[in-house]
Amino acid sequence: MQTAIVAGGCFWCTEAVYNDVQGVSGVESGYIGGETENPTYKEVCSGRTGHAEAVKITFNPEIVRYGDLLDIFFATHDPTQLNRQGNDVGTQYRSAIFPMDDAQRAEAEAAIERAQAERDKPVVTTIEGPATWYPAEDYHQEYWVNDGQRNPYCVATIPPKLDKLRKSFADKVRPG
Repeated sequence: MQTAIVAGGCFWCTEAVYNDVQGVSGVESGYIGGETENPTYKEVCSGRTGHAEAVKITFNPEIVRYGDLLDIFFATHDPTQLNRQGNDVGTQYRSAIFPMDDAQRAEAEAAIERAQAERDKPVVTTIEGPATWYPAEDYHQEYWVNDGQRNPYCVATIPPKLDKLRKSFADKVRPG
């Protein structure tokens, strides 16, 4: 098993996407890339800690490659928006990749090049780290499954992301 960490706006939305990908055995929402130790959701939302809302993905590279996870990342959020995703504004919603090693860093650079080739606007996704990972509070984990389908923001935001996943990466979607 390997680990990938990406930040693409609201972690509830990003988590929902990767939970539907074959070869992904776990997705944890959390915070990374800031200065405050053990930040809380309220602190991160203030924009003062420097952290991004992110997801840590545990995956089997024999089933889904790291590069595929990054291509899914770029297809399911807007990497041309600086420090925002839709109505979520602030550095905590930045588009960023946190590679675990030099090989992942090289893959991240290649994925940004692929993403840029598909867009007219500049891709502003950063490659950051190394950085300390902090799991988000329990109520953020598996949010779409547990609470999100009653949250109007999630209902408006997550299904279009899942549709993009299913349309563009049908061979990578978990059956069922």
